[in-house]
This record gives sequence, structure tokens and C-alpha cells, in this order.
Amino acid sequence: MMPSAQGSSSKIDNSDHAIDLSVDIGSLTLKNPVMVASGTFGSGKEFSSFVDLEALGAVVTKGVSAVPWTGNKGVRVLETASGMLNSIGLQNPGVEAFCRGDLVWLASHAPHATVIANVSGHTIPEYVEVIERLEEEPTIAAYEINISCPNVDKGGLAFGVNADQSQAITEACRKATKRPLIMKLTPNVTDIAGIATACEDAGADAISLINTLLATAIDTRTRTFAFERKVAGLSGPAIKPVALRMVYSVAQSIKIPLIGMGGILTATDAIEFMLAGASAVAIGTGNFIDPYATIHCIAGIEEYVREQGFDRARAIIGKLEG
Repeated sequence: MMPSAQGSSSKIDNSDHAIDLSVDIGSLTLKNPVMVASGTFGSGKEFSSFVDLEALGAVVTKGVSAVPWTGNKGVRVLETASGMLNSIGLQNPGVEAFCRGDLVWLASHAPHATVIANVSGHTIPEYVEVIERLEEEPTIAAYEINISCPNVDKGGLAFGVNADQSQAITEACRKATKRPLIMKLTPNVTDIAGIATACEDAGADAISLINTLLATAIDTRTRTFAFERKVAGLSGPAIKPVALRMVYSVAQSIKIPLIGMGGILTATDAIEFMLAGASAVAIGTGNFIDPYATIHCIAGIEEYVREQGFDRARAIIGKLEG
């Protein structure tokens, strides 16, 4: 079922009125719909000379795990037509170092920023362990659970490839926190709407999608795969049409909010996702193309809402005609 336009209003002459850009993600109200996608923005420190972190809807941190992860060997990033391939492997220093480093920096340099922690793990108890540790940190406003991680208890398949696993991990994370819980879905499945529904039924407050698409590249000089693991994750403008279709599909099936991502670079891109049913959007690879992309998108959404005769951004959510 398409989410209703949150607090939508009749069109008005708002040329002299401020536009309310706030949107709701569960019990969390964002000052505007524009977030950053995990893994493309660090925890904000690297981009803070370009972007006022407190002006964003939310800063979504790089994935954090219970213990340090070294990431993948070999080539990690490769540019491709209209996008980027990455095989980083969710390298991170672990939750304790994250709390001592990134969260301390954010609390000091951007105390009014909305911070969403992206959580990773190889087993369900690992996810729960990270959440339980972060529950002690007042800087965190919500959790985004990356269920594209390989589940070592199930032979290395991603948690999010079927509804039963997705439901199980959502239920476990839900028991660990009362903070808003956002489940980040993999697009590499046959029934993404069914998986989103399973997460909703298990207590998720919101769904974010899509994560990267599985892809590959070949080095013709050596006749070998470019990446040691053969496959990598494709992101950037190339995947936008796929992401947009999946967001629209899931929006027809769930009642909780959606966060749309995948190839968003401009305000027009972001608006398309909102019209398709996303309450908020996240910019990922676009940050590497234009470090000011988030700020440009916020301004562009405000201009569009005003031009359309509405007084708030919530009014355009799911307002796709036909």
C-alpha cells in the first residue's frame, strides 16, 4: 500500500511562506528528506569542509561491526560507465573504536546533526551486540541494519535474500532497541516487496533501498577478473532506474516509510523517488561526483515543492499520478 503523503495539504499560494521540509521516519523527524548513504560519507568528518552536517536530514555512518573488519584484498574501487564498482568489504575499526572516535567527533563538531548508525554483522548475535553497545551512546538517533552482509550461519548467503532470514534479524534487532529501526535491503533478490513486508511485520520502522547491485569487471590484459572476489557492488547513476522501480514496488506493499537510494545525484532524481513513495532519500556515490550534492538536493526539493504550490515536502510523497 502506498504510504500516504504525511500531513499533505491543499495547494496554496506559498510564494511568501517558508516551506516545511521535515519528514518522518517512524518516530524520528528529519529536518529535511536528504540523507547520505552509508559507506560513502564516512561519519561526516571528511565532508565537513563542504557540507554543514547539521543541515542534512541525517548523517548515516559507515557500517560498524562488533569487532574490527579488515575488508577485502586487492582492487577495491573501479569506475565504470555512469557508476562505480566497489569491493570494500565493510572495513571498519569495530564498535568500540567507532564510539571513541567517530561519535566523539560528531558530538563535538556537529552536536545537532541527526546521526543514524549503520550496523553490520555476520551472525544475528553480532548485530545485537553492536546495537546494545550503541544504546549507551546518546548521539545515535536510529539504526540502519545492513542485511546485505553474508550470514556465516547460512553458508555465506546475505541475510536479506529471503523473507525468513530478514524477519529473524529484524525481530532480534527490534528486541534490542526502542530507537527507530531501518532495514536496508539488498536488490539482489526475486521478491523485494515480500522481504520488505517481512521486515515490517517483524517490527521495522522503515525500509531503505536499494543497496548495490551485484556486478563484475574483467581485465582484458591479464584475462582475469578485476576484483579478487570476482563480483563487486555497482552504484551510481547507472542503477537509478532499477532502484526507482524497486522503491515504487515496495511502496505499494508496505505502510511504513521508505528511504530511497540508488543513483541519486540531483534534486530531480530525489524528487522522482519521493513521488514514487519514498519519505526520504539518501545520496551515496553522488557525494564523490559532487561533494555539494546533498545541499543542492535540499534546495532543489524546496524549490520544487514551492513551484508545485505545496507548503511542505511531505505533500509530494507518493504523489505519482497514474
